[in-house]
Amino acid sequence: MISTEDTAARDDALCFMPATDLAAKIRAKEISPVEVVEAVLRRLEALNPRLNAFTLIQAEEAREQARRAEVAVLRGDDLGPLHGVPVSIKDNVPMAGKPLTYGSRLLRNNIAREDAPIVTRIAQAGGIVVGRTNTPEFAWRGSTDNRLFGETRNPWDLGRTAGGSSGGAAAAVAAGLAPLALGTDGAGSIRIPASFCGIVGHKPSFGRVPFFPSAGANELAAHAGPMTRTVRDAALFLDVLAGPDERDRFSLPATRERFLAATEGGVRGWRVAWSPDLGHIPVDPVVRRIAEQAVRAFSELGADLDAPDLRLSDPEPILGVLYPSAQAAGHALRPSEEHAEMD
Repeated sequence: MISTEDTAARDDALCFMPATDLAAKIRAKEISPVEVVEAVLRRLEALNPRLNAFTLIQAEEAREQARRAEVAVLRGDDLGPLHGVPVSIKDNVPMAGKPLTYGSRLLRNNIAREDAPIVTRIAQAGGIVVGRTNTPEFAWRGSTDNRLFGETRNPWDLGRTAGGSSGGAAAAVAAGLAPLALGTDGAGSIRIPASFCGIVGHKPSFGRVPFFPSAGANELAAHAGPMTRTVRDAALFLDVLAGPDERDRFSLPATRERFLAATEGGVRGWRVAWSPDLGHIPVDPVVRRIAEQAVRAFSELGADLDAPDLRLSDPEPILGVLYPSAQAAGHALRPSEEHAEMD
């Protein structure tokens, strides 16, 4: 008989296994997509009530996808790079037939009519979506709370914020609720929660990952990108997400570069510039010390380092006008009674 302790240990191992390893072991028939998804769903049931990372958990759909994924493995089908790997999607990215609330009470009953291109790519790559993650209203604050779903808490300390606006995604990854999370970023919305929760968050170059539907007044600042526990997982996920889509007029042409393969080449001969504060940002001494350790690691691996004396201006005065103005423009025509519903 398998003990509860054995099951818990097995679940922990599966829930914190890198996505690259999960995909490889599923291909090799060493583990089953079904057991991976069941482990994640058990963990979600246990932890999400405390973390509030997910606004929607689609357990039965995930189970059905996992069963189909297992059949495909046993049948010897060609498998995508994310085959059988659990993924979460932020609640500002459309999934056909699913709530698309943007964390707003105004849109509590809004249902997406089609998948975003990146959601389609995740499905085509074999990823299994286990649910949707929380965001502040319209994804424009640095902490994740709203009047529709409430506050997302940091897995490392429930009394602290997970950051935002992709705070639900970051908390999910850090807590082992999915190895891959899709986040979005305009002014730090991937990077802030990634730093708060101790995970990897990557904001790709503008247009590298298609963003559709348009973010409206904020479309020139809209990026989607991977949130993971390892750099290799971020590269794997970016390989799936990146590439042009005709529905996004800003999407960049395809590149021959494969991001996961690039992680194998080392950094010898790279030119790496770094600044601890960009010339204007207060930095905690502990954070600075850890960053300096990372810089030394690059040097020891053969990179050529440069520390320019940057004197960048503080963007806060600009962002303090730009983002509220964009939000105001986007909602100016709403009836006044709807304004009271907004955070």
